[in-house]
Amino acid sequence: MRIGIDLGGTKIEGIALDSTGHERARKRIASPRSYDATIAAIRDLVAALEAETNEQGTVGIGMPGAVSPATGLVKNANSTWLIGHPFGRDLEASLGREVRLANDADCFALSEATDGAAAGATSVFGVILGTGVGGGIVVNGALLSGPNAIAGEWGHNSLPFVLADEMPGPDCYCGKKGCIETWLSGPGFAADYMRDTREALSPEAIVAAAEAGNRPARLALRRYADRLARALAHVINILDPHAIVLGGGMSNIAALYDEVPSRWGAYIFSDCVSTPLLRHKHGDASGVRGAAWLWPNK
Repeated sequence: MRIGIDLGGTKIEGIALDSTGHERARKRIASPRSYDATIAAIRDLVAALEAETNEQGTVGIGMPGAVSPATGLVKNANSTWLIGHPFGRDLEASLGREVRLANDADCFALSEATDGAAAGATSVFGVILGTGVGGGIVVNGALLSGPNAIAGEWGHNSLPFVLADEMPGPDCYCGKKGCIETWLSGPGFAADYMRDTREALSPEAIVAAAEAGNRPARLALRRYADRLARALAHVINILDPHAIVLGGGMSNIAALYDEVPSRWGAYIFSDCVSTPLLRHKHGDASGVRGAAWLWPNK
């Protein structure tokens, strides 16, 4: 049995999967706001899943940020109470077993590559388009991590093929300007619409207005699709993945799956582009399922 834990800023979700990926149990709790309480909450959640299934499982954790290979300490996490702590070591001590950890976007990519929308693809780039923007890379069924544990950190590159009126770009929390995340996250999309119209609307409301024929909303959605096409073209030019899968709230915009591939060819260094752009299969469950799949079939 595999247990996956998805550690979010507001909730912690746990799942138990059998060897075929069938869900045996699932539980969700509120996220504590301190380090020690987070360790205890994950320990208790694993114990509850094992009590319900009457079986011990391997444990994989999807987390914000990453564990630094240099120090073994958490870095780049928006759950700031994790930063600077030996999260993996402390979890292993609390649970009494080995634990595998990966970034939450990596877990999304692994889930969709294992038994999701891109199952069977040799290489997969998984994209999260939500409150933030992240990515993960899976090759031959295994996550690509890299020596700095940042493989797939696509959201903190500059928007490519940038236009004159997009420079220097919005401020990003990382300290730079014009990061892909500032354009393609849900808040980034809403901010772009507000700059154009001086009207504050949620991403969902903008999409609904566009579908109803509102011209400023349609133009905002068109800009978003073109920016996503440029950003993904950059990935295809470097990685040339066999499939790209979108997740997160912005991935539910149906028009993107036609609009983006129709645009990205202008930016891709190839005479043809056969890369499929896929919508997630497992939705909000992809992160927790991917955490469980950090322990692959032997």
